Amino acid sequence: MSAGVENSNRLAADTTTSPSTSPPAHPSDPGRPPPGVHPHHHVLYEPEQDRWRWRGRIRQNPGQLRVYRVAVAIAGLLLIALGFVTGPLPGPGGIPLVLLGLAIWASEFEWAHRLMLWFKAKLHLFRTWSRRKQALCWVGFFASCGLLGYTYLLVLGPPGWIPGSVDRLLMMLPGI
Repeated sequence: MSAGVENSNRLAADTTTSPSTSPPAHPSDPGRPPPGVHPHHHVLYEPEQDRWRWRGRIRQNPGQLRVYRVAVAIAGLLLIALGFVTGPLPGPGGIPLVLLGLAIWASEFEWAHRLMLWFKAKLHLFRTWSRRKQALCWVGFFASCGLLGYTYLLVLGPPGWIPGSVDRLLMMLPGI
């Protein structure tokens, strides 16, 4: 077979798989975009469409975009790790830091954006519950946290950094 025939066969194969001739991604939902096209999320916007000009300029340069995405990944990971470390400490350190790290990831990564949307949907669902159901949920949440903390104390004992008066109170718990 000659080189010209091979090239024309490749060209014909390429045109049969082009997006314009391929069937819709989901036959039941012809309005749904094909895989890989996500018009609802700014991560895949063109640099001119980005709402922040500085990020649009970064997106125009593939090298800068790669470095930027790595920096976003590291910043989000640091905040999430810090959230897990500060979670057991008194104060609101854990959950807000984890959510902030996830929000930073969601600004650049599609999977994190979907996870953030899932969290928001669950929060909105929770807010539609009756007061009684919400209260029962909170009781269950705090009971689970208490059980987890008690299990921690049973397995590892009281941490060395807590004050002596709190340590004496914890030692009164059964099994510790």
